[in-house]
This record gives sequence, C-alpha cells and structure tokens, in this order.
Amino acid sequence: MSDNKTIRITRLTAILTQLQSKGMITAREIADKHGVSIRTIYRDIRTLEESGIPIAMEEGRGYSLVEGFRLPPVMFSEQEANALITAEQLIARNKDESLVKHYSEAITKIKAVLRYSEKEKAELLSQRIIFRQNPENDITSNYLSQIQQAITNFRLVKIDYNSLNNELSSRLIEPFALYSTQENWLLIAFCRLRKDFRAFRLDRIEKLSILNEHFEPHKMTLQEFFEKCAGSN
Repeated sequence: MSDNKTIRITRLTAILTQLQSKGMITAREIADKHGVSIRTIYRDIRTLEESGIPIAMEEGRGYSLVEGFRLPPVMFSEQEANALITAEQLIARNKDESLVKHYSEAITKIKAVLRYSEKEKAELLSQRIIFRQNPENDITSNYLSQIQQAITNFRLVKIDYNSLNNELSSRLIEPFALYSTQENWLLIAFCRLRKDFRAFRLDRIEKLSILNEHFEPHKMTLQEFFEKCAGSN
C-alpha cells in the first residue's frame, strides 16, 4: 500500500472518530485538524458515505453522524464521564507535550462512544471548567460531581452557604461553571437572592440539594463571563 493511501486511511479513521466525538462539526474544523483543504474533506466525507457511514449535513452548521450509529458503547455513568472531562482540563495544562497529546487522543475516542445526550453534556462541561493556580492548596468538599450534573442538566440548586465572614445563608442558585485553583474548587452561579452571578467556594457549602426545577440556560460562554467581569472592574 502506498504512503498516500495509508495517510488517507488514517485520516478517514480519524475523521470518523471526530464525527462520533462531537454532535456537530464543520468541514473547516476537520480540515484544520488534519492540515488539508476543505475540498479534500468533502471528498473524504463522500468516501465515508459511500462505505455505508450515515453522515448527516446541516447547512451552515456542518456534519454529524445519524443518531444511533456509533462504536460499541463503553458503559460510563454520567459522573464517570464528567470525571474524565475534568481530568482533560487538568492534563491540558501539563508541561509534558506527549502526555497532553496522548490524553487528548484518548479522550476523543472516549467521547466518540458516548450517547448523543451524554456527548452534548460532555462538550458543555468541557467549556465550563477552568483551572487556576492556588498556592495554599485548599481542599474542597464532596459536592463536585453533583454540581457538574446540575450544570449540564440546567437544574436549580439550593445551598446553605457559610461565607468567609462566617455568615450562614440559604441560596437558590443557577450553576453556570466551575474553576479550580489547583485543589480549591469554586462554583460560578447566578444567585437568585443577590440577582447576580457569584462565586461560591465548595468547601464553604454546608448543605446542597439539586431541585427538580430547571432554569433557562445562560446565553454566554465562560470566556465571555470573565471578559464581562474584567470590564466591570
């Protein structure tokens, strides 16, 4: 087999994995990933379709696999999948390039076998976690997994929160994102009591309950949130 054919087969396999790991992906994203032209990607997509892969195309949005077509499933609970996504954000900041590369490839394969609903939640969570440096290494509580589920399912949460001034209050919050200063987790949420976004330290939450009530998703990214905060200072 020629080198060109080997390269193309490798790329076709990688494209299939990309399609299975995301709900929707554009030809430009695929082309940039593999360093080829969009025209080449169009040909590759056609080849996959001709080989029996059910690929759907939405004008202006990109390509996706028809729901129900996926590799044999790996049985992850939602909490387990969330833990892997969280680890992905940690590994991405590691100083060893080979570790980052191989973990990224591994997590892409894991995402590829998730159900569509799980895949969408994994993508959302990966965009709602950030890590920052914390020299004090404070330890957080045992609520991270519950909060991750509340974020991806848009569930209202009730907390009893003990502030840094040791003032205890009960809050209804709409969880938005998480960020970590090493081991010290903080939750960014819209507080219905204060009618604004607040940051809550997980180790200051004394009680947490996920309610059955859903809230309307906030129409901004985590990056846009930080830009908004910087602009108000």
